[in-house]
Amino acid sequence: EDLLTLAPDSLDFCCKGLVLDIEEGNFLKLAEDGTVLRASHGTKSMTSEELLETFGRREWKHFNTISGMVSRSGTQYYLYDNYFDLPGALLCARVVDSLDQHDDQKKYDFWKDMVAAIQHNYKISAFKEDCGTYFPEVKNHPDKYLQSCPESVKKWLKQLKSAGKILLLITSSHSDYCRLLCEHILGNDFEEYFDIVITNALKPGFFSHTPNQRPFRTLENDEEQEALLSLDKPGWYSQGNAIQLYELLKKMTGKLDPKVVYFGDSMHSDIFPARHYSNWETVFILEELLGDKVTVPAETESEPLEKKGKYEGHQLKAPYFVSKQWGSFFMDRLPGLENAEETLVRTWSCRCITTYSTIAIPSLEAIADLPLDYRFARFSSNSSATAGYYPSPPRALLSNEESVTMK
Repeated sequence: EDLLTLAPDSLDFCCKGLVLDIEEGNFLKLAEDGTVLRASHGTKSMTSEELLETFGRREWKHFNTISGMVSRSGTQYYLYDNYFDLPGALLCARVVDSLDQHDDQKKYDFWKDMVAAIQHNYKISAFKEDCGTYFPEVKNHPDKYLQSCPESVKKWLKQLKSAGKILLLITSSHSDYCRLLCEHILGNDFEEYFDIVITNALKPGFFSHTPNQRPFRTLENDEEQEALLSLDKPGWYSQGNAIQLYELLKKMTGKLDPKVVYFGDSMHSDIFPARHYSNWETVFILEELLGDKVTVPAETESEPLEKKGKYEGHQLKAPYFVSKQWGSFFMDRLPGLENAEETLVRTWSCRCITTYSTIAIPSLEAIADLPLDYRFARFSSNSSATAGYYPSPPRALLSNEESVTMK
């Protein structure tokens, strides 16, 4: 019970991009080369001395596996890369603290219990059965947890549809929960915004190639029906795969290779697989850009006002904060070697952004007022490492631009 009692400063522990080493009970912040920049045992930060003693300046032992993005989790580690997951990071850290109070653990074995708890709270039937604590709470107090969609974004979605674009919603949430969210966020007419809705998409598996493709299924009263051999028309479906979806998009557009732009906020479930397996353009929704606002670069100042997005040219009231315990999402200092000079390096999370995203934006609202033919600078191997951030790069990267220009 006391694991769930939060102290006022508990949330400072929650930081995207952390990796939990399950057996050791350690949380790690990794550099782009796989070395450990910061770490904690449970919730307790390690000192520079402890870091160097525990990890040295070597690549972390599972970095090769995790950097291939083959798996976000297993029996050895778990990557916390989105806000939905982050309370689990704090809970795991507190479990480690709690176990350490009782006796000195060599290896930890609590992960199976975490998985059982996640399964209990988030399984497909949990919404209908009022199982666990999550769904009943959101159902009873939607206003407390859900923000309604800004009018500018609704207008933008309608403009895209009027311009002949095909709009898709692809979510791993089951249909009943998706409906609750969308009705609250977009309104009861939310289905009119989209040509195709895919729920229980089981990303990143949705993007898998054969033989691991799941078939699409139709839904009746939120129950999945028999598997479909192919996808023949727009509508609302469950599960499925990107390859059959793309065949439908070819049919709907009349083009041999229709271009898909995919928006997502999870590097592991959205951005990496959509780019790596489907070669779609990817727009990374990165709220960390809100907490690191810089003024607009001079070369865009000459643009007329109507060409500017919502956030250009004025400061934001940032809802996002930087964790004191973990520091910047984008950059950090190498733990010092005796009296050696400390060096600033990019984090592994930051490298993934430039490698797998076409552009990164703080929110849809940031681009909703731009003309549909606005030309964005994109991340690419022959451009600066900050090119694809819109409306502007994080300050942490600008101050270090010279040393992080992509080789």
